[in-house]
Amino acid sequence: MASTSTPLTLPVLPLDGEVVLPGMVVPLDLSDSEVRAAVEAAQAAARTTPGKPRVLLVPRIDGTYASTGVLGTVEQVGRLADGDPGALIRGRSRVRIGAGTTGPGAALWVEGTSVDETVPEPLPGHLAELVKEYKALATAWLRKRGAWQVVDRVQAIDDVSALADNSGYSPFLTTDQKVELLETTDPVARLKLATQQLRDHLAEQDVAETIAKDVQEGVDKQQREFLLRRQLEAVRKELRELNGEAGKDSAEESDDYRARVEAADLPEKVREAALKEVDKLERSSDQSPEGSWIRTWLDTVLEMPWNERTEDAYDIRGAQAVLDAEHSGLEDVKERITEYLAVRKRRDDRGLGVVGGRRGGAVLALVGPPGVGKTSLGESVAHAMGRKFVRVALGGVRDEAEIRGHRRTYVGALPGRVVRAIKEAGSMNPVVLLDEIDKVGSDFRGDPAAALLEVLDPAQNHTFRDHYLEVELDLSDVVFLATANVLEAIPEALADRMEIVRLDGYTEDEKVVIARDHLLPRQLERAGLDKDEVTIDEGALRKLAGEYTREAGVRTLERSVARLLRKVAAQHELGERKLPFTVRDEDLRDLIGRPHHVPESAQDPAERRTSVPGVATGLAVTGAGGDVLFVEASLADPETGAAGLTLTGQLGDVMKESAQIALSFLRSHGAELELPVADLKDRGVHIHFPAGAVPKDGPSAGITMTTALASLLSGRLVRTDVAMTGEVSLTGRVLPIGGVKQKLLAAHRAGVTTVIIPKRNEPDLDDVPAEVLDKLDVHAVTDVRQVLELALAPATAGVTPEVPVAA
Repeated sequence: MASTSTPLTLPVLPLDGEVVLPGMVVPLDLSDSEVRAAVEAAQAAARTTPGKPRVLLVPRIDGTYASTGVLGTVEQVGRLADGDPGALIRGRSRVRIGAGTTGPGAALWVEGTSVDETVPEPLPGHLAELVKEYKALATAWLRKRGAWQVVDRVQAIDDVSALADNSGYSPFLTTDQKVELLETTDPVARLKLATQQLRDHLAEQDVAETIAKDVQEGVDKQQREFLLRRQLEAVRKELRELNGEAGKDSAEESDDYRARVEAADLPEKVREAALKEVDKLERSSDQSPEGSWIRTWLDTVLEMPWNERTEDAYDIRGAQAVLDAEHSGLEDVKERITEYLAVRKRRDDRGLGVVGGRRGGAVLALVGPPGVGKTSLGESVAHAMGRKFVRVALGGVRDEAEIRGHRRTYVGALPGRVVRAIKEAGSMNPVVLLDEIDKVGSDFRGDPAAALLEVLDPAQNHTFRDHYLEVELDLSDVVFLATANVLEAIPEALADRMEIVRLDGYTEDEKVVIARDHLLPRQLERAGLDKDEVTIDEGALRKLAGEYTREAGVRTLERSVARLLRKVAAQHELGERKLPFTVRDEDLRDLIGRPHHVPESAQDPAERRTSVPGVATGLAVTGAGGDVLFVEASLADPETGAAGLTLTGQLGDVMKESAQIALSFLRSHGAELELPVADLKDRGVHIHFPAGAVPKDGPSAGITMTTALASLLSGRLVRTDVAMTGEVSLTGRVLPIGGVKQKLLAAHRAGVTTVIIPKRNEPDLDDVPAEVLDKLDVHAVTDVRQVLELALAPATAGVTPEVPVAA
């Protein structure tokens, strides 16, 4: 262990911010007055004593001297490499600093005591291991720096104290660490301290090298990517110039999304969500697929008209005039739109535009047969209200994501059709037509009708969330118009959220007006004809509507008008007909052929459907509107036919049960009705509904089948001017049915003059146009007996009544 001995008196050479350990040789600048004074004092003292001049090297940290210094000898005085005067001083041994004293020269003299730092030989085992470890660490560090000559010198040092003091050359040690080494007088402790310092530095260096390597690799990758992108841009630029295309460079094409988001007029929550995505975009790499997803999402959000709204046209009379000018009839829909505008106007006048976060939108379902103007009505409604119009086709849609959008995690994700409709309209309050909502299907991808529940619910759609946007979208100001042919095909929960408006078809008079005011001008333009060149008189239009077409709507009528005009245009071009030309009803056969729907009144009495017993005329509702339905009944030969009931014509379960009920009623009440019911026990009964390729179902043909069977058993013909509809019970009661308006319109088109309906359906006659009721003799009955009395011709009658029904 170290011990103190040998008192010394030496001039102090202060070292500001530097530390010299024993064994080190350092050059010092003599231009410093304190250094020069100490060296000169040492040289003066050396003149009277043998040996080299000696000084005491003491570190001075922030004006404070260390308690231990190093005895140094001035080896040489001369010039430094830069030409300044200097001295080369070698550290010899440690000295404990005592009290100050006087001496020659201007230097500070102190008394000190040298420190004995000898270590006994041989070295103990643990100390030898420490020496070996230090040399190994020092060698590793020196090899990294390429100092191979120093490695040999370090390996040659065997003295423990000298080996520890060799750390004074280490540039990574701080001044405080070197002072700690200087003041540690025990050589073993000092070597342990030097070893620990060297070990810590090597560990830090390994971490720093690892980080530097990773950073360098990243920088190299970015540099390669930058270079390749520049090359790619150059190639694209050359290609554009080669093809004569003007384009922007990459810097011009890239948008500052943050600036765009901050400048956009977005709702607060949407702005926050967009800025979060911008932060992600700024952190993501150019090669990351997430960056592309975020850019697409931000583009979609910025293109949405979040605060754009069109001003509603509150001219109620003007809106009504627009609807009347563009569509004839359809009074229910026109009244509903007029009511909506009136309420909106009053809410706006009283500052009630937004109540409870919801605006005053509307959800209407237009249900009716094809061709009655449901789809075109949506555009007229938007025109009348001064709003934008968007049509969304739902026919055949089977994927729930088509309505609510795809999650952004999917490649090629898109917002749903509702969001796309709003974006296309450029307004938050358009008229959106959901076309063919009854044709929506469902499969393993979900049920789109279920996704529409939130869209079409006025209590929920002000906070609609699309799976792609994932921000709230206010749909409460949108007017949704859904169209459907069959109400029963719409899920009950979805139908409950919509206001049902029925469009049951047009009368013949309405068809003539529509053809004259709307269809004819449109088809004249498409045929390249002027309105003064070809005219069609009202008689021809009426014959087209009554005999050439038989439908609830006007599509086939429009095709017939188009065919007629094409024929006239072709004849004019061939020189066969001169213009102007007026088409009359007698010209139709020559131009477009014979009529397709001839009334039975125009047929020979023997060829009419009801010219034999067992045939009755019923009324039905199909997806194409109302229609007449013939029921035929026959009895099998008792010797050849098996007893029982046979039904044909693609009948549903409900209609089959109605046939069983009709047969059971006649069997139980045949005697009362004076019918030979004995024939029903032994002979087979066959009931057939013509148009066998068309599926049929429903209870409304009950009294028609009963009448056909009664006619067959009694031999009395069914009056050809009578058509009927109603459900029959086992007791003979006539129960109510649906679709009265459509059925009466069909009877009117078919030339029927007498219609039998259930008594409880009498209030439905208020919906039937007055001009149709004036031409029909409607009987409301409660019992089958009344039906038979009205429908069957007298037993003495050999022919059918004078006003027949059409086939």
